[in-house]
Amino acid sequence: MPVHVKHKTSINCTLDKVYDALTTKKGIQGWWTPDTEIKPEVGTTAIFDFGDRYHNKMEIIDLQPAQKVVWKCMQGNSEWVGTTITFDLEEQINQTVLRFGHNNWNKATDFFATCNFQWARYLTNLKNYCETGTGNPFTPNNL
Repeated sequence: MPVHVKHKTSINCTLDKVYDALTTKKGIQGWWTPDTEIKPEVGTTAIFDFGDRYHNKMEIIDLQPAQKVVWKCMQGNSEWVGTTITFDLEEQINQTVLRFGHNNWNKATDFFATCNFQWARYLTNLKNYCETGTGNPFTPNNL
């Protein structure tokens, strides 16, 4: 039975600003990893590198401006391959509510638990980046 990582947070900025942080090279470099190649178009492949440890290739499978972003992992850690990463956005009283999912893991392993923790940390970076312009993306010292 597949397992899923789920997180929810509120971000004090517009839907458009959060969407841009999730779909543009500059945005993702500001909160996740500086070594990013992405084109915000369905069917394209995005690459997210974390030093020599992790090389992730994601197919962008759904983009709904200011509403939804979905990636499917095509290459990376074997536990990530075939999983989907979703960012659902909703405006609520001058905030953007982000519902995040990293879905369809085969089982809840130690690596799953580590990734769950790291996703929470990176989503906090996303929140800070959108609200203040300063995130804390990957460096070899903070993985």
